[in-house]
Amino acid sequence: MGAPRAHRRALCALASLLVFAISASVASARPWSGSAGTVVVSWQSPTPGEGAQIAAAAGGKVTISLAASATGGTLLNARIGRQGLPRGDSLDSREGNPATATFVWSPIASQAGSHAVTFTATLASGPAVAATPRKLTIVVRAPSPPPPPPKAKPKPKPKPAVRKLSGVNHTYRWAKILRRAVARSAPNRSASVVDVIPFLTPENTQNLLALLESRRLKSGEWVKVRLAKLPNSSVGWVRRSDLGAFRLVRTRLIVNRQALTATLYRAGRKIFRAPIGVGQSQWPTPRGEYYIRMKLCCYGNAVYGPYAFGLSARSAVLTDWPGGGFIGIHGTNAPGLIPGRISHGCIRLRNGDITRLNSLMSVGTPVSVR
Repeated sequence: MGAPRAHRRALCALASLLVFAISASVASARPWSGSAGTVVVSWQSPTPGEGAQIAAAAGGKVTISLAASATGGTLLNARIGRQGLPRGDSLDSREGNPATATFVWSPIASQAGSHAVTFTATLASGPAVAATPRKLTIVVRAPSPPPPPPKAKPKPKPKPAVRKLSGVNHTYRWAKILRRAVARSAPNRSASVVDVIPFLTPENTQNLLALLESRRLKSGEWVKVRLAKLPNSSVGWVRRSDLGAFRLVRTRLIVNRQALTATLYRAGRKIFRAPIGVGQSQWPTPRGEYYIRMKLCCYGNAVYGPYAFGLSARSAVLTDWPGGGFIGIHGTNAPGLIPGRISHGCIRLRNGDITRLNSLMSVGTPVSVR
């Protein structure tokens, strides 16, 4: 009886040693505490939300930060992994609680479009426990086409060397002189002098000139002007610096010595017409191209009527008259003589007509006597 009992005691001791050895082996292979049913792995901030779309540009860089933690035990660590990452990416993942990871990708132009990326978070040791995979979409925008090269700014067009100043589209220009000016036969300082233009007219108004053409030369700008001198319709060149601002008119007066009429046009349209008196045969009104130099009013002598216009025209036969025999357009105290050849060369209108003409015609208006 004693021997069998001792044998049974030995068998029990051996069984106890085997159980201890197995328990120690399991404990060293899985260093965690708690049961699988209580362990949870979950995503933490700053991990993007499920289904998030992240915009990126080809040629740029995408950076996504992630974090996950494990709960339910004292020695738990989580790890973060990935699936479906595009070519050229990298994931720097560090185990821990929380575990962290940084995803970096620099997409190229050929990778434009949508890319599905899945990140995983699992228990680093212990039972197979994982968070729900976090699925994201990276939308890569195709590179913008390079901007076109800037257009070269067009060079400002140089002012034409020769510019017509009057007679284009029924426009005419004039300017006051700023000082006593010298008119020459050509646009240069060595050309002969054809006239010396005083600052004031004989009637003490500031002298003005009708402008015909301008030329830009190395020596400066010159302007071709109509001159108030004999022979009538003379022209000359003055320096641009001798003239004030260019003024524009759209009116033109036509004096018809045959029909004995004066007709005013504005922008090519007739706006005024009246009968006139012109010079007698021995004192003819000179034919030619002129301009209105001045407007005068309030004469004490009724012979001239209420208004008068001074022309650049001169009488070729009454050169000894005061002021040099300039021709004018004015009213009259003898309206019954109009129309007719009644004057010493001036152009006369009835007082009502000259008053109306005064409201329609300004200085600088060209006058053609035919």
